[in-house]
Amino acid sequence: MHMKKLALALGIAATLGLAGCWESSDVTLHEAGKYKGGQDPLLDQQVSSRTESLKKRFQLVQADR
Repeated sequence: MHMKKLALALGIAATLGLAGCWESSDVTLHEAGKYKGGQDPLLDQQVSSRTESLKKRFQLVQADR
């Protein structure tokens, strides 16, 4: 009886241990020079206001460094 419980416990432990090794095989293929993301709303602005908006965006991202 103890051997069955031990075998069951080892089987469960092995299953859980191997489940942590699973990795998604989702691959993203990129093309050089092609942006496939969403449209940037800053592109619709005038150059002068866009420059200021880009500076603010940069500061938000780089502020923690």
